[in-house]
Amino acid sequence: MAEPGIVTACVVVIGNEILSGRTQDKNVNYLAKGLESLGIRLREVRIVPDDRKKIVDTVNECRAAFDYVITTGGIGPTHDDITSECVAEAFGVGMYRDPETVELIRSYLRSGEMNEARMRMATFPEGAELIANPVSAAPGYRKENVFVLAGVPQIMRAMFDGMKHHLSGGSRMRARAVHVHLPEGAIAEALGEVQERHPDIDIGSYPAMRQRRFGVSVVLRGTDEAPLDRALAEVRESLVALGGEPTDESPDSPPDPED
Repeated sequence: MAEPGIVTACVVVIGNEILSGRTQDKNVNYLAKGLESLGIRLREVRIVPDDRKKIVDTVNECRAAFDYVITTGGIGPTHDDITSECVAEAFGVGMYRDPETVELIRSYLRSGEMNEARMRMATFPEGAELIANPVSAAPGYRKENVFVLAGVPQIMRAMFDGMKHHLSGGSRMRARAVHVHLPEGAIAEALGEVQERHPDIDIGSYPAMRQRRFGVSVVLRGTDEAPLDRALAEVRESLVALGGEPTDESPDSPPDPED
């Protein structure tokens, strides 16, 4: 686990369709922002195929290394939706079918549409705490520090928003950012010197287009306001000394569409 005061998480994205490029992941960004707002650091994102051994090994490795693990995908009704069986195997428990979930799913269907495939969505590892799915009924669940969510973005977001009360964060990250129309190579040495003087501040540089001009966004992240502001002041001084005119921007500003 992480050092005192820091709470960590890992997201495990499950599905061959992500690895093949057929489906683009739209969940990680939402989870990263949601976790950070709770004071939880997303330390890793892993993408794994629909392979039983790989999923089991990844769940076991990650639940031992991080405070929280969130999986997305693989809890639907088809043969390749094997996340729940893998989570049960990782924890060394059996599976059970929840009768209330069976009836809930049935209530969303027309008469005669309930079948064994859909029953899979009502089958969970023993000891799982269910997470409501207000979009399409079939729930996610929590097993200790592992949260198993759907892969469909709309459903995943609803599940995550409904489970956040189970998460306890640590010191929340704060951020500052400036943009400067200078090449990244020109400012690299100066930023490195500021970083050495402020080891508790994360300083990153990201090439980005602003106002149809190429430049660099410098983002600083830390838990304490005063050290963060001191580091920002030094970054500004360094950029000005190099001939730049740094301007404030949001730490979450994306590059211009033309980039």
